[in-house]
Amino acid sequence: MFTFYDISMTIRPDMQVYKNKDEKRPEFTTMSDHVTGKAHETWIALDAHTGTHIDAPLHMIAGGETIETIPLEALVGPARVLDLTGVADGISKADLEPFGIQPGEWLLFKTRNSLSDEFDFEFVYLKEDGAVYLKEIGVKGVGTDGLGIERAQPNYGTHRTLLSAGIQVVEGLRLAEVPGGSYFLVVAPLKLTGIEAAPARAFLLGN
Repeated sequence: MFTFYDISMTIRPDMQVYKNKDEKRPEFTTMSDHVTGKAHETWIALDAHTGTHIDAPLHMIAGGETIETIPLEALVGPARVLDLTGVADGISKADLEPFGIQPGEWLLFKTRNSLSDEFDFEFVYLKEDGAVYLKEIGVKGVGTDGLGIERAQPNYGTHRTLLSAGIQVVEGLRLAEVPGGSYFLVVAPLKLTGIEAAPARAFLLGN
C-alpha cells in the first residue's frame, strides 16, 4: 500500500505569491451563479508562475524552448526528497555532497520554506555552485519548496545553469509533511503552449 503525498500549493486569492506582489495574486470572479444564471461559472486570472509550477527554458534563456516542449515522461519517475531544513540561507555544493547524488535523479529540496505559508523574502534557494554541481552530475530535475529556485543572484546563474543543461525546474512545492527519502514523483503541468511556465499539480507516492 502506497502513502500518498500531495506536494502542491492550493491556488487561492490569498495564497503566498512571489515578493507579495498584488499583480501576481490569483483572481476568482463569479461570472454566473444559481441566482443570476442557470449554472455556477468562475473566471480565473492566473500568473503562469502561480504556486507550484514548472519553468521552461524560455523563462530565463532568450529564445529558449517553451513549456509544451517538456515531455511528460521527464516529469514522472523516481525522486528523492533531501532534508535540507538545517540550511539557513542558500543550498551550496557542500550541502549537497553528503547525499551521494547520482546521474538521472530527480531531487526535491525540503527546507524551512515548507514550514510557512507566508512569503519569506529571505527564502532558502539553490546557490549557483550547487546548480553547477548538479549539472556536472547530470540530474534529471530539481524541485524546491521556495517560489524561486534562486534569490537575488546576478544574471540568474542558478536558473540558467540548470535550464541550459536540460534539467527540469519545479518551484513552489510543499514538503513539510514529507520525510526525506525515496518516492515516485508525478508533476502534471497545465497543457499550455508558447509560454515560459505552467502551474502544476505535483504528488509523491511512497512505501
